Amino acid sequence: QVQLVESGGGLVQVGGSLRLSCAASGRTFSRYAMGWFRQAPGNEREFVAAISRIGSSTYYTDSVKGRFTISRDNAKNTLYLQMNSLKPEDTAVYYCAASYYSASDVPRGYDDWGQGTQVTVSS
Repeated sequence: QVQLVESGGGLVQVGGSLRLSCAASGRTFSRYAMGWFRQAPGNEREFVAAISRIGSSTYYTDSVKGRFTISRDNAKNTLYLQMNSLKPEDTAVYYCAASYYSASDVPRGYDDWGQGTQVTVSS
């Protein structure tokens, strides 16, 4: 099991930027594919982005392509999500997740989850 702690959320105006971080501990971070999901009130948890174990492959949901960038630093055991050109519809709690198998775009593909960090985009 890997422990995950997100940070970097907050309140930002439309068009602004935030960088989320996810610090991992407990097991070898580089053995895990990683993902970001988000959940707005009343909605199901949805896929945002994912990255392979060594960062060679990345995946995004269509609504964030060109605006968000997922990356990882295995030496620092940290996952990142750079979010630019933020929109009100990006408002949600953002979760990072770890998969021992492979990057996935569904929550059931992940084994461990962080507690989430709130992102609010105001207009």
